[in-house]
Amino acid sequence: MAHRQALLVVNPVAGTRSKRGLEETVGSRLAAAGVSVDSAVTEGPGHAVELARKAVADGFDMVVSAGGDGTVNEISSVLAHTGVALGILPLGSGNGLARSLGIPQDVGEALKIIADGHIADCDRGLVNGRPFYCTFGVGFDAAVSEKFASMKRRGRITYVRSVFREFLKYRSQPYAISIGGNVITERAFLIAVCNASQYGNNAYIAPQAKLSDGLLDLIVIHDGSPLSTVKIGVDLLTGYLDRNTRIDTFRISAANITRLEEGPVHVDGDPLKLGTNLDIVCDAASLKVFAPEKEADFKPIVSPLLSMLSDIRYDVKSKLGLD
Repeated sequence: MAHRQALLVVNPVAGTRSKRGLEETVGSRLAAAGVSVDSAVTEGPGHAVELARKAVADGFDMVVSAGGDGTVNEISSVLAHTGVALGILPLGSGNGLARSLGIPQDVGEALKIIADGHIADCDRGLVNGRPFYCTFGVGFDAAVSEKFASMKRRGRITYVRSVFREFLKYRSQPYAISIGGNVITERAFLIAVCNASQYGNNAYIAPQAKLSDGLLDLIVIHDGSPLSTVKIGVDLLTGYLDRNTRIDTFRISAANITRLEEGPVHVDGDPLKLGTNLDIVCDAASLKVFAPEKEADFKPIVSPLLSMLSDIRYDVKSKLGLD
């Protein structure tokens, strides 16, 4: 077995789960697979980028992200097109990319996937040159991300509170969407461009999206009544969103979105400002990621339910100290 070298990058403030003993666990589990592990802890936004750059320069074979989608985004932005593989230990609040890849929330099971060594070639999106691996969005979801980022407490409950508080005051905005020379003018509740199938926490914004098909799913949720928007929330959690009559889905390799005023956008859940003109392209097969060898077929209701039961099982296991 060829010896390989990994850098474990730990984001200590991601999610709500304890990182105590994580470095020792990762080191011992991967050693059995012929992987030696160095560790580093991030000290703030952007630090994971620096750590990943050094790992690539130093000849590491893989970088393992122990955090959420923001940490994955920072590391992946460096690893793309380098041949250095990404391992994911989903320790964030949403873990959208890990869930879309079928990587379990259980650290031990996630480490087994890395040890097994199967690597998938995944796409990524670029918006104004800024990479995203799960979702990019403008509108309501970006407003929620901005609100969530300002809160001191993290986790699912805090995120749900952010959603409800923003929903009560949010108003749809006008956009012009250009796809293949055709322009659509729309007053939309939100526009999401998806590489992965979900935001995280089993909220399926693009149920049929595939990470390795060379395309992105552009989702437009039209303006509507509060009641119809609540129905969209239900469909988001059951996997039926693509069948909702207030939704339009476009499979794209490139698109442009323009808006009248600059507001927040989100890139893999992290809010930022990118101006009023947003150029989007798909960068196909640009990232190597450790993933399960067999990709599970998505089934509405069934897939979300199985994932939810898996989350409950893991939460119980963690509380009993069995993880």
